[in-house]
Amino acid sequence: MALELVLPRADLKDEYFGMMDEFERAGETYWFFAQARKDFGVYLRTVDDYAHGKRLLFGFVPYHTFWLVQDGTHILGQLHLRHRLTDLLAIEGGHIGYNIRPGERRKGYGTLQLRLGLEKAREMGLGRVLVTCDDDNLPSAKIIEANGGVLSGRAVSPHSGALVRQYWINI
Repeated sequence: MALELVLPRADLKDEYFGMMDEFERAGETYWFFAQARKDFGVYLRTVDDYAHGKRLLFGFVPYHTFWLVQDGTHILGQLHLRHRLTDLLAIEGGHIGYNIRPGERRKGYGTLQLRLGLEKAREMGLGRVLVTCDDDNLPSAKIIEANGGVLSGRAVSPHSGALVRQYWINI
């Protein structure tokens, strides 16, 4: 079973839509789903533009989007690797944000996906990264800690008002 982080690509459109459906059935939605559903080609161009710092939305920083893919065809999750932090990302979001589709959770894929994301961060020249999670998201906290995350503090999310854990990982 080959697992790798890949850049989003057109031949995985139906698989990506299946993953989006699964997230939405679980009550989890992400802003980029609407864009992908509206026009997948535009979504792919936008993802590439954002990776190169082009046409960024206000307050955004350049970031790469990767999909965790099994055997070249099955998308298990998605990871965003931000090239730098803003004041808001230093509170919540950090350098790396990730998710695993609901049906594939508790199988170790989150830990692997973050480890692979850290390798990508190293390739980009980052020496340490911030990864955050909601304080009550113990599975995510365990994933971060399994990848060397050291809890540096907690903060209140400016978006949700929830308590957020902040971890630094040296890579």
